[in-house]
Amino acid sequence: MTVVKSYMAKPGDVDQQWWHVDATDKVVGRLATKVAMVLMGKHRPTYTPHIDTGDFVVITNVEKVKFSGKKMSNKVYTWYTGYPGLRSETAEKRMERKPDQILRDAIRRMLPKNKLGRKMLSKLKLVVGPDHGHQAQQPQPLET
Repeated sequence: MTVVKSYMAKPGDVDQQWWHVDATDKVVGRLATKVAMVLMGKHRPTYTPHIDTGDFVVITNVEKVKFSGKKMSNKVYTWYTGYPGLRSETAEKRMERKPDQILRDAIRRMLPKNKLGRKMLSKLKLVVGPDHGHQAQQPQPLET
């Protein structure tokens, strides 16, 4: 009788790669799901839930992402400031003010809500415009 053992990655076993994504004319949610999977490491056969097996992702042209339907004018982002009441703004206003925050929030909300998720989010690099400062890492294009 043969015994099949599951593979569990150890922190030193993972060889992390760098990926590059051009966000021009991409839909926010569809792009965020693919990037979140790469950050978590679920694209690898050696995925282990309690170890950071994900890769680094550099996203350029984040100001050119799109929403499907009428979400650009109807979607509302709210946050709590510490004072009574909530602050809110539409996606259109947030795109003018902080274009990278839209994509960062979409990806952050798809990651685990713990220390490991925060470590995964630190491997996400968002850049407004086409040029990024990570050429030395030689990021490969990621198909989205």
